[in-house]
Amino acid sequence: MPDDGYDPHVPLGDPRHGARAAQLPPELAPDSVVQLNHADEIDTDVLIIGSGMGGSTLAWALRNAGAKVLVVERGGFLPREPENHDPAQMYLKGRYKNAGYWYDGITGAPFAPGAYYWVGGNTKFYGASLPRFRRSDFTEVEHQEGTSKAWPFTYEEIEPYYGEVERLFDVHGQTDEDPPEPKHSTPYPFPPLTHEPVIERLADSMRQQGLNPFHTPNAMNIATRADRVAVTTADGCPDDTGIKSEAENKALVPALNGGHVKLMVRTEVTRLLTSPDGRRIVAAEARHQGRIIRINTARVALAAGAVNSAALLLRSATRTQPEGLGNSSGLLGRNYMVHNSTFFVGVNPLRPNTTQWQKTLGMNDFYEAGEMARYPLGNLQMLGKLQAPMLKPARQWAPNWALKFMSARSVDIYLTTEDLPSVENRVRIDGDRILIDWKPTNVAPHHELVRRIRRIVRKAGYPLIFTQQMGIETNSHMCGTAVGGHDSTTSVLDSTCRSHDIENLWVADASFFPSSAALNPALTIAANTLRIAPSIVSGL
Repeated sequence: MPDDGYDPHVPLGDPRHGARAAQLPPELAPDSVVQLNHADEIDTDVLIIGSGMGGSTLAWALRNAGAKVLVVERGGFLPREPENHDPAQMYLKGRYKNAGYWYDGITGAPFAPGAYYWVGGNTKFYGASLPRFRRSDFTEVEHQEGTSKAWPFTYEEIEPYYGEVERLFDVHGQTDEDPPEPKHSTPYPFPPLTHEPVIERLADSMRQQGLNPFHTPNAMNIATRADRVAVTTADGCPDDTGIKSEAENKALVPALNGGHVKLMVRTEVTRLLTSPDGRRIVAAEARHQGRIIRINTARVALAAGAVNSAALLLRSATRTQPEGLGNSSGLLGRNYMVHNSTFFVGVNPLRPNTTQWQKTLGMNDFYEAGEMARYPLGNLQMLGKLQAPMLKPARQWAPNWALKFMSARSVDIYLTTEDLPSVENRVRIDGDRILIDWKPTNVAPHHELVRRIRRIVRKAGYPLIFTQQMGIETNSHMCGTAVGGHDSTTSVLDSTCRSHDIENLWVADASFFPSSAALNPALTIAANTLRIAPSIVSGL
């Protein structure tokens, strides 16, 4: 492990973690990062736990609310260095992997999750794909293998906040190409990213087959060919150029530079403390620089990710709430969902793919039930251009020369199908260990989606098809462990993402999702955060 990263087996805050991970971005005011020195206690009005898409966007939303806001992040600042865009460092050496291990609750086997503990969270590594959920995603939907639950609010209620987040994150897109695209009250702030020639050829073939490929909404501020070259690996790797809009650079840094928001890094919240009657959280305990500190707070917003948020509430159990805080429904940690997802690679040995930024095309013709499909099947989107080190973990037996040959001639696609809620799929804790019980649901439609895309891509001129269905470790789209709803007996949170049981606790990540949909969740996390932000500071 390099001396500027984290060793997952060394406790966070331990001096053995490298100094470079704590360096501040040059655009950040130094006094915005809290240094406790020898103090063991700090006070705030609003405590935000986690600095990913939900936590950072909430900090931005509250920057002018007149309240003291403290964001606590268990990781440090990801160093900006040449290794950021080296896929061998990312995929073969695990340079930035720092989440340690979770455990398959069924087999007991450890796995390295798709979670990252850095300022900005998983957005440091995402491909900046920021689609809106479809209108139907907020309603009850019948699938081939079950029912997707309705949300406690409609698309129309969240729609204005989608537009606000699209402006905040510089989303590039177009509204008249994708048939299931819901109505926008405001246009995308930037025109769509153009397809490079190979991807335009693929889109043309899809159109000739009667399909509706579209320019996928994306938050990469690409203006030139040089920009595309600079971010070729940015889907899956960090981006040291600032071209990629992410939680840190677009939301958190502006919030911190505003003066009312502060940040603590390398600080892991381990327990939430309640009032004697259990109705309010009064403080959080955290590990910071090798010691336990106390953070006194009037409001708490959890944004640590669907697994870690649930795990923290479970670990905070009390004598009066022995099954975890806010768990009177018994659903805390349950309904864990990720997407059924497949990496799909089409290869033409005679056709090189010189595309630099490939993630510009999507296709949702099979997303909803209708003439094209009896039941919803899911979404197609391009991956960032794959390179040999990215393929090696899935094909370790393959020689590097073969992987280089293939990746130089491939089009690379990501297919997602909705994973339906099930109370048997859940997050559990065993001491410090996190256990994930997960059996994929709605699998047959996903296999049908793969079959259909295989035919489409072969007709487009790619005779060799390679697929890899993702397993329990591919969980960057995790959601559902503290579902929202109107009824406190069938949900953990209310429609504003406040706990039914704990009056000053909100959850601002995808834990809230009653369903997973079949699209990237980041934009919906952020839009929902803006929707609930006023309720968090109301009355302070």
